[in-house]
Amino acid sequence: MFTRMKNIDTAFRYVRGFTMLVIAGCVIICCYTLYRSFGSVAQMQDRVYILANGKALEAYASERKDNVPVEARDHVKTFHKLFFTLDPDDKVIKTNITKALYLADDSAKRIYDDLKENNFYSGIISGNISQTIQIDSVSIDVREYPYRFKCYARQNIIRTTSILKRSLLTEGALRNVSRSDNNPHGFLIERFNTVENKDLSAEARK
Repeated sequence: MFTRMKNIDTAFRYVRGFTMLVIAGCVIICCYTLYRSFGSVAQMQDRVYILANGKALEAYASERKDNVPVEARDHVKTFHKLFFTLDPDDKVIKTNITKALYLADDSAKRIYDDLKENNFYSGIISGNISQTIQIDSVSIDVREYPYRFKCYARQNIIRTTSILKRSLLTEGALRNVSRSDNNPHGFLIERFNTVENKDLSAEARK
């Protein structure tokens, strides 16, 4: 009888040990599955799908700090193209300037107000003058915040009888703001200043 009880007790210990092993294995498998699932979800969230010409293209999201120089340069280029591209049309001028002023603070607004007060834009319209800009390069210093920039560009001032070419060098700083439809890069230009704007050459139009 005692031998039978001993065998039952031994069998019970074996069954209990095996059950604990099974439970531990299930817990480990569940934890591993959850870990891999969260990793897969995080990886999928870093992917962006763009629909172009009826095809889904896969892109990858990244931290903003990885793209600061690229986005900052494009922000500066966009501002300059809007602010300095002018045609003899009051509506076009107002549209471009309004878009440009969303990208900069009151330092750019003061320049616009001074030019307007000096009848610069009226002269553009009355003289049928067009002004275009070509960005040569934009340097961004991301070592310190706000990020300092310099923009090197050339202007073409197209009159009825001639084309005047000018060099343009501007500088300023960029600080972070919220992204919006009017400011997709999330930067704001501060302390905008024209360092140099001088004539390079003039040629007669044929």
